[in-house]
Parts: sequence; C-alpha cells; structure tokens
Amino acid sequence: WWLLWKQTCWCVFDMFHSVVPPLCPSARQLNNSSMVLSSSVQLVNGVELSKDNTGVTAKVSLSNFTTSVFFDGYTAQIRVQGPSGSSLQGLCGNSSRPLSGLRLSEHSSTSCETKYSDTSDSTINCTMVTERCNLLKKAPFSSCNIDPEPYIKACSDTLCRYPAVDGLPCQFLEAYTRACSLMSNTTLEGWRTVAECSSPDAFCQDQTCIDNEFCGETSGGETRCFCRSIFASPYREISALGTPTVCSQNSASLTLIGCLLAEKGFDYSALHLRDPTCTGQVDEKTHMVTFSFNSNSCGTQVMTNSTEIIYKNTIMAQNSSSDIITRQDQVHIDFSCIQTQPDLKTVAFRIRDSSVVQVITSGPWTYTLTMKAYTDASRTQAVDPSTDIQLNQKIWVELATDGLDANVVSLVTESCWATNQASPDGGLRYDLILNSCPNAADQTVTMQGNGQGTSNYFSFNMFQFSGSSGEIYLHCKLQLCVKQESSCIPVCSGARGRRSISSRYEAAF
Repeated sequence: WWLLWKQTCWCVFDMFHSVVPPLCPSARQLNNSSMVLSSSVQLVNGVELSKDNTGVTAKVSLSNFTTSVFFDGYTAQIRVQGPSGSSLQGLCGNSSRPLSGLRLSEHSSTSCETKYSDTSDSTINCTMVTERCNLLKKAPFSSCNIDPEPYIKACSDTLCRYPAVDGLPCQFLEAYTRACSLMSNTTLEGWRTVAECSSPDAFCQDQTCIDNEFCGETSGGETRCFCRSIFASPYREISALGTPTVCSQNSASLTLIGCLLAEKGFDYSALHLRDPTCTGQVDEKTHMVTFSFNSNSCGTQVMTNSTEIIYKNTIMAQNSSSDIITRQDQVHIDFSCIQTQPDLKTVAFRIRDSSVVQVITSGPWTYTLTMKAYTDASRTQAVDPSTDIQLNQKIWVELATDGLDANVVSLVTESCWATNQASPDGGLRYDLILNSCPNAADQTVTMQGNGQGTSNYFSFNMFQFSGSSGEIYLHCKLQLCVKQESSCIPVCSGARGRRSISSRYEAAF
C-alpha cells in the first residue's frame, strides 16, 4: 500500500507541477468504460466505491484487514485497519527507497523515469508562505497529537516554488485536519476560520484531463484542463494553436489542441469552417479538434496565380462577422493546400514514343498529367515505336490528368507546337495550337473539349519539316483553370480568338 500512496502523492503533486507526467488513472474510468459514482456505495470487483462533495472513497477488505483510500483532488489518504499486532504483507517497501526501485518494470512505462527541472517563481515571498504553513503549530491544530512537521515541510517546499493557486494554501491544512480526524478521532473546530479556507469541496472532481493536461482554476474560479508547459511550450513559442496543415490527395485537415484553445478563451464547439455546418471533430482521448475540407466542400475558396491553384478555408467562430461589436476574441485561422500549374515546355515528346507522363507534385497534393498520340478518332490505337505513320495521316493527341476535381478545375491547352529538336526552343518550329485555339493557318488542326473538363484532345495531319527527314517533337503548354472564377472554355471563331481565363492570387497563411 505504500506504493499506492506514493503514486497518488505524485498525482497530487502533478496538479500544480506543470511538467510532471501524470501517474494516476481517472477516478471515473474502469477498463476504459465510464462510471457514474454517487454517495451510494457501488461494489466493483470487490471494491466499494463512493463519491460525495468532498472526494472519492475506495474501500476493500482482504483477510483481516480493511483498507480505505480517500482522494479529494489534492491528497490521497490511505488507512489500513486490522487486528492489533498483525503485520502487513504484500507489495511494500522502505519509504527511503526511490519509487523506481519498487515499480514493477513489466507494468511501467520507461517515460516515467524522465525527470524535468522547473524554475521557482521568484516573485513568491517565501517568508510569508512559511508563516502560513506554520499555522499547523498553533491552535486549533496544536490540539492534535500528529506530528505536523512533514505537512509543514511539504507546504513550504511547494508554496515557496509555485503560485498559491488552485486552493494550494489550504491543501496541506486540509490533509492534516483529516489525518487528525482519522487517527485520533479529534475534530479541529474553527480551523477554516483561522486559516481563511472555504468549505471542503473536492477539487476538479468532475474534470477528466489527459496526459498533456492538468486540472486547475481559471481566474473566474471555474475549473478546466490546462496545458502542461513541457507539452505546450513548442506551440506557444511560435504562437501556434495546433499542428501544421495536412494535405492529402484532394483533402486538407488542420488539428488544433483543445487546451490551447481553452487557454485563449475559445470554445471549440463554436468554431466552424466557412460553411457553418462544417465543424471540428473532437478526439475524446487526445482532446484534439480536427477541421477538414476537400477541394469542393465546406465553402472552400479556390484561387489561382500563374504557378499555383490554392484551396483555402478558414476556421472562424459562430456569428463572427454579424455583430457590430464583440467582447470575445475573434477567431480567424486560414489554412490551405496548393496544386502546381502544369508546364510541359521542357518535356520532349516524339510522335513515335507514343506517350509521356509527368507527375505534378504539390506537397502531398499530386496529380498526373499524360500526353498520348493515337491513330484513330476513338483514341484506342496508341502510337508506338513500331507504328508506321504516313505523311498527311491524321493523328490524335490526348492530354489528360488524373487526381484533379473536375467540379473545381478544368484543363486548358494554351499552345502546342512541333520542333525538329528535343528542345522546345531549338531548331525549326511549327505551331498547332495558339491562344488555346487551332492554328488558323492549318485547316487540318481541330480541338475538342478544351477547358471543359480535366482532359482534352486535338488532331492534325502528319507532316515533316521541309528539307529534313528527322523526327518530330511535340511540346504543349497547359493551364489549370478554376471554374468558379470564369468560363474556362476558349471561344474560337473568326480570328480564333480566346476568352481570357482570369486568375488571381490571395496569400494564405
């Protein structure tokens, strides 16, 4: 039972020491299932459990001994009752030995051995703190026959280093008074008035905090889970509320840390994306809040510039812009993912090579761009190195993408040209597509589906450069067009002009 007491004391110490990992399980959990405790005793696996406004009590009887454990949110008190002269046996040890020497390694995490240093609060007046702790030497405490020195030492050691918050000034006096009542059946009347301590309500009794949190009081006297310094400091140093945006295929997600949101006074349940129906999903085990969107949901904004398509959304509070004034901190967190505009100007494509495939990488958001040549209008007979192509034979060239959302963007072929060298800028050049329309000077060139979806194709009659019998290289320049902004379909008539495809860029953070 000494080990149980030692672990519980660490748990109590953890209430105000923001860097010590927690060692105690939730008092309201059993085998990962929630329990509802009340003043009525419940028998669970031979253990009597009950709860009132002062704390939680567990009692178990083994052989001739009855052991009770009481925990009030600060201190655990363990009492063993049995026949006079009997000795205890079991997992016990000398209190002078460190806890690590008694802990069973097969049931303990190695992380429990990690020690952290913590700087004392230099603003604390230790002399005044010691005077308060020494109240245990005066009436009415002096009427108890229990040695107060261990309590005084624990009181002064703690309050000389840590702020007097979360009821700490009364914690050690409360523990001494209860020990006096249990051990000597002595009631210390009027001690709360002398020490200016309120009624003995259990601290943080109905709060369940995770490993990275501890329970404490807010400035308004309410209790909630606070972030541990060792966990939160990396985020605080960069003024972050969570982890970086995760981009995967056509979806994006941003995870915020619950205790950091609470620290800023934000209620996660009041937050949503641009579409108010898209709210955060809370992980009850980690208290993380995740917001997600894809390329065509939750009010996602799609913007373009010459090199990128940007998919952006914003986490905001309910009715964040409807009122003229507000007395709450406003939430406006932008997060985004991008897709890079394609550019095949540097890719050499020989007609006889059949196809070229280019993977466009935009961080985790990627898509594939393919250019293939065919000898039939249905585009089923691909050209390969063994295909015999005749002069003036019609060839179909298809440009297609995979991994783009056709409801949001379309593929526009801006220009295509042939050269007699692999370089797009070297040697002889002949234009097939100009300004997203067929070259008006070549009546064999036709274009289908340009700007309508995520693929298009064009055809032309095969040729060779005069005075040259070498190979022909085909090059194309393409652009992704955002359908939300304007019509992406080029207008090719008369002079075969083209309706401009507008683009704009808005920085996202």
